[in-house]
Amino acid sequence: MRLVMIGDVGVVDDMMHIGDEAMFEAASDELVGRGARITAVSSAPSETAVRYGVEAVPRIRFDGLDREAAERRLRAVLEGGGSLADDDPARAVIGAVAAADGVVIAGGGNLASTWPLHVYERAALAGIAARAGVPLVVSGQTLGPRLEGRDRELVAALMAGARLTAVRESASHRLATDLGVESRLGVDDASFLGMREADAARGGVLVSLSLSLGGASRDETVERLAALVDAATETVGAPATFHAHFGPLVGTTPRGDALLHEEVRARMRNPSSVVPSGEARDAASLARSSALLITGRYHPAVFAAPAGVPVLGLVTDEYTSIKQRGALDHWGQDAVVPITAAESDGVATLQTLWSAREGLADEASRRLPGHRAAAASWWDDVAAVFG
Repeated sequence: MRLVMIGDVGVVDDMMHIGDEAMFEAASDELVGRGARITAVSSAPSETAVRYGVEAVPRIRFDGLDREAAERRLRAVLEGGGSLADDDPARAVIGAVAAADGVVIAGGGNLASTWPLHVYERAALAGIAARAGVPLVVSGQTLGPRLEGRDRELVAALMAGARLTAVRESASHRLATDLGVESRLGVDDASFLGMREADAARGGVLVSLSLSLGGASRDETVERLAALVDAATETVGAPATFHAHFGPLVGTTPRGDALLHEEVRARMRNPSSVVPSGEARDAASLARSSALLITGRYHPAVFAAPAGVPVLGLVTDEYTSIKQRGALDHWGQDAVVPITAAESDGVATLQTLWSAREGLADEASRRLPGHRAAAASWWDDVAAVFG
């Protein structure tokens, strides 16, 4: 079976977004293992094709368009693309779908009014699939929480047209129901990417922060985070390692999340080290082998919690709170605090979290077989849609 699959993939300017790539990689592994050949929709088709050994086409592209222009482009695509220029990237997507047995919208948190370009991109792809009579599956999504007006209409129609839909936290499951869509609730698609027994070895405090601070003062936040990480290293009795989930693949100049990491490290009392961003599988192994995780990013928690690693999630708004709480809830954890309280509530919470580490590891072990079986069943069902 030949499938067209979209994710937020494509390494541009050597900047790797580990979580986005991880979800696509995990979905690709599962589907290729069930007989699929993948054509990726990517921001950097040539790079993605080499990275995953797949064919690839460019995104339809709604970047930089106001709402009126986005609507015009959506109509042109859904009408079959006859009015588009010969070199319009949407033509490659239309052609790929026409030759496919199915379309997959891979996991992500992009079906929200916060990022209308992603809503339009996926609505256009779903419309292309419907016009071609090709079945659609939506996997591993966070919906909203802000989903308004036209974006809500587009997402509701997209999901109503899907043969199967999966979401990754209870809040998204409730929103799907509110949209009139039946969905399956499960763990993030990348939860078990490259998971192995060797990941169980525990060592040190892992820190993965996000450069997005939700409007909080940068200088004050850096001070709070430095105090939190120092407290964590003293509680665990081991040094901290910083790992940027959005950072450069090459070179040593800090970019992306690594910029914030360096500012925090400079304010800390205790020594720390850095692991370069690297590949998704390596990031997953690093998270699973830590003794304690402090994260403002989502996928470090997704990787660490199934291995029973205690996780302290730092959140900046409702969206990040829903994601962090959702990821941890699957594994019996709930240590989430606002980033503005990192040096107060955060320090108190990590003490409690560390004291409960053995129970958290036991609970993760108890839940792991069920979640892995449910994930395998999901991909079996997806393959059956296209089979």
